[in-house]
Amino acid sequence: MPERFENSVATWVDKVDQAKVSGSVAAAAPGGATTRLRSFVDRQRARGRHADEVYAASRYPKHGLPVTQNGAVVEFVGGLIKQRKPLAAGLLAFNVVAAVAGLLVPTLLGTLIDRITEQAARTDLAEVTRIGIMIIVIVVLQGGFTMVARRCSVLFGQGMVSQAREHIIRIILRLPLSRVETASTGDLVTRVTRDVGAMAGSVRWALPQFVIAAVTAVLTLGMIVVNSWFLGLPIILTLLVIAAATKRYLRQATPGYVTEGMAYGAINSSLTETVEGARSIEALGLGPRRVALTDADIDEAAEAETYTMLLRAQLWLQTNLAYQVPIVIVILLGTAGLSHGWVTLGQITAATMYLQQVASPFERMIGTLNMMQIGMASTTRLLGIAAVPQDRETTDEEPAGPHLHGADLSFAYRANHDVLHHIDLDLRDGERLAIVGPSGSGKSTLGRLLAGINAPRTGVVTVGGVDIMHLALPVLRTEVALVTQEHHVFVGSIRDNIVLAREDTTTDDEVWAALRTVEADTWVERLDDGIATMVGSGNLTLTPAQAQQIALARLVIADPHTLVLDEATSLIDPTTARHVEGSMSALLTGRTVVAIAHRLHTAHDAQRIAVVIDGRITELGSHEELMALGGEYARLWRAWTR
Repeated sequence: MPERFENSVATWVDKVDQAKVSGSVAAAAPGGATTRLRSFVDRQRARGRHADEVYAASRYPKHGLPVTQNGAVVEFVGGLIKQRKPLAAGLLAFNVVAAVAGLLVPTLLGTLIDRITEQAARTDLAEVTRIGIMIIVIVVLQGGFTMVARRCSVLFGQGMVSQAREHIIRIILRLPLSRVETASTGDLVTRVTRDVGAMAGSVRWALPQFVIAAVTAVLTLGMIVVNSWFLGLPIILTLLVIAAATKRYLRQATPGYVTEGMAYGAINSSLTETVEGARSIEALGLGPRRVALTDADIDEAAEAETYTMLLRAQLWLQTNLAYQVPIVIVILLGTAGLSHGWVTLGQITAATMYLQQVASPFERMIGTLNMMQIGMASTTRLLGIAAVPQDRETTDEEPAGPHLHGADLSFAYRANHDVLHHIDLDLRDGERLAIVGPSGSGKSTLGRLLAGINAPRTGVVTVGGVDIMHLALPVLRTEVALVTQEHHVFVGSIRDNIVLAREDTTTDDEVWAALRTVEADTWVERLDDGIATMVGSGNLTLTPAQAQQIALARLVIADPHTLVLDEATSLIDPTTARHVEGSMSALLTGRTVVAIAHRLHTAHDAQRIAVVIDGRITELGSHEELMALGGEYARLWRAWTR
């Protein structure tokens, strides 16, 4: 909260309190309003400090997505403008011409007034007519140039926002999956919705309008001085007030708007979590608790928005005074100057009109500056995504074969808390390896390392002798694919959802073959449009089992040589899962398969079994070998079969 504003409010509260004590104000601020107001002032003071702290902490957070520096935004927008130099030049030129044309009118009117007052009764009607015609022609020309300038503005702004959106989408799609998973869903959703919208509005409308207003304001100030430097003195006061107010606003607004965006991200996170867990919330009677949590998030966002609103209110208050006071001063100076012969009545008229005219571009500048500030805060959050370092350094190396090997693998989600400890695992080409163990033992984490989702803290995973983290993702997914118990159905047809890996080369026959492989062809055939049936949000809703079958069919089409199946059939009933696994056997022949499962019949079918306990492989061998060993696997098997 701006210091001067908060101090004035606090002073007012103190005066009201004193008046109540002295009894001079009857029932002042009824209902404890002064107490609430004082509390509000204290909260806004804290909000200003909180905004600075949040802004500083958001630069490079340990978790979640960072916020970039303002300089990166200027560089980004500057790059967009450089690619549109002709349009930018046209936008500037036509607006300059239109502004100059508009500024000639007050001068001509002032000249007309002077001619009339000088000649009095013997007014030259021909000259008056000539000046009137000139004014009409100038107004028409100004309208034409303004129309062309606005067309340039639309083309310039729309082109910039189109390229900016594409750039942001590319940045988002390049985010490492491991970092996406650590970020707040609400924060990411807010960035790609609210922040993209704010950036688009700023680039498309606010930036061109700011340029137009700035050009008009500068030219108007110049005409004020040309008209009469004496009558132009009050404009110095306007410039000083606006400069001071704008400087203070810019210093405080960015942290405030970034904090506001993060508050909306928190609301999205809690709402998303509530919607996704609606059944559990209802079953456990957690409704009031979730409502209270959402209310708290909304209160936080309201406080953040109130803080930025007060910043805007103070800015508008100061700038409005800066526009109005100089007009009064000009009239007073003009009265004194006219009596001494320093200025003419026409100059006073022109100066007054120019001061009224300069208010409009200055107001547009302030208004668009506010919108640009919001856009800048949003763009810092969007470009902050680009600051997330990539989790792999790709090279041109090509794997010499399908051999997958992990050496000395350790991994930690938090510093100094390893969940895997120096694991060595050499996969034989074409073998089926099952990884079993209790929940939380590190099975899925090991699978993610083998699939190249996460980089190990120590050690290396290689495929064909090449570090798996040096392979570009499109190449990696043709080598190793991970299928988890989590799945997503995209908006589109069933066919679209299956051919994601090879959209241009997959035939309908191959799609049906993939569906038959995972035993999904029967229910798809019963649909009215077959594989053309639209699914996803707003369309046919698939059951969890059907969605997972679609995910497995994607795997069939992708055709990698190594598969990591992390509870890939966990959402399908045991009978169907057994059938699906059986029908996939032909497909899996000749491929390396790593199966992570709690259902030990999968382990029984594997050639080797790795037992993971507390992040370490404690046993490795075939079913028969481990049963003979009588260790942890034998205990798990007996518990399973019992």
